[in-house]
Amino acid sequence: MKRSLNDKQKDLIQKFAALGSLVVLIIMFSVTSNSFFTVSNGMTVALQVTSIAYLGIGATCVIITGGIDLSVGSVLALSGVSAALAVKAGASVPLGMLLGVVVGALCGMVNGLCVTRLKLPPFIATLGMMLVARGLALEITGARPVSDLGDAFGALGNGSLFRIETIGADGFPNVTFPGIPYPVILMVVLALLVSVMLSRTTLGRHIYAVGSNAEAARLSGVNVTRVTMFTYVLSGALAGLAGCVLMSRLVSGQPNEGVMYELDAIASAVIGGTSLIGGIGTISGTAIGAFVIGILRNGLNMNGVSSFIQQIVIGLVILLTVWIDQVRNRR
Repeated sequence: MKRSLNDKQKDLIQKFAALGSLVVLIIMFSVTSNSFFTVSNGMTVALQVTSIAYLGIGATCVIITGGIDLSVGSVLALSGVSAALAVKAGASVPLGMLLGVVVGALCGMVNGLCVTRLKLPPFIATLGMMLVARGLALEITGARPVSDLGDAFGALGNGSLFRIETIGADGFPNVTFPGIPYPVILMVVLALLVSVMLSRTTLGRHIYAVGSNAEAARLSGVNVTRVTMFTYVLSGALAGLAGCVLMSRLVSGQPNEGVMYELDAIASAVIGGTSLIGGIGTISGTAIGAFVIGILRNGLNMNGVSSFIQQIVIGLVILLTVWIDQVRNRR
């Protein structure tokens, strides 16, 4: 069951519109701030975008099936503090991180079961999980940060590949190239893998088919329940991974992290051309959407715009892109 050429044309139009917006933002902030268009700031933006991108990739798959996942910000916090508590209890860092991803996947599985078995609307099912996961994160930590995790816990979030630095005459290191942060490398690998899964595999075609018309997909032999479950588990696992990477960057488990991240994830998907009615969307578009949000925040910060005004601007961007999506679908 293939998408029509019309759907693919819609994908391309929205993606190029998002890419055009990204280029305009880069040019605009490069003119208004001398330190914006630098290698160092580029790596900073890429690092800041990683959490949005991990969550956005999962959100894209869920939205393509016609669902929504509002729980990822809270699942991120629960997974991150679970990993931190495991490491503090004596587990190795890789094992603690794996536990965090598993916790996220289990939350996604519960979401999937609520949607497919209990027939709850995805909005309500994931809203419930959002409250449960946040409550659990606060309860198991006593609403306090989990600290004293050691340098090894921060290696994933703060390490980088190809970092070049030399020791100057004053004895202090001079950074020639900041390196490519590990979270950025992970983001690129994940985006490529999920993009290939959606565009080149039977499972990917089934995800699009479920979003286009679930009943027609079922009659064509697609296991709609299993496909839907997969997308929610994937979204939960990626939220778990985002939590582990973010807590690693902070070198502590923060139960209050991830508030409102679900909106950034959904916004990155929609800005990149994923349709909220399902059946349309690409990972490359979501990556562009994540960078639009990241560059918008970074550029506004550099220009001294307050965080309150930033919220207003990003809120207006979300409203505009959803309106464009609605107009596109009506046509």
